[in-house]
Amino acid sequence: MKVDVVAHLQSKPGCEEALRSVLTSFVAPTRQEEGCLRYDLHVDLDDPTKFTFIEEWESRDALNKHGQSEHIAAGRSQFPELLAQPAWVQVLKRIA
Repeated sequence: MKVDVVAHLQSKPGCEEALRSVLTSFVAPTRQEEGCLRYDLHVDLDDPTKFTFIEEWESRDALNKHGQSEHIAAGRSQFPELLAQPAWVQVLKRIA
């Protein structure tokens, strides 16, 4: 079963570029992962501290493997210094 993900992350003031760099580093390796159908990073036009990933995965298992990948773990280790609050992640099933 395919799953979609919407993940929202907000940087601490002054950490926008550092967080953007970390998040951007996720894109290329993630797009190469088995089961990744879409992995796009967005920034809010009205608030450059807010970033959103929109993702599509072949299965929940593929998504779980992504969450355990080395590049994601390395980036997450930097989150305590960069994030204003914990990430808000929705895992969704498309119904229409």
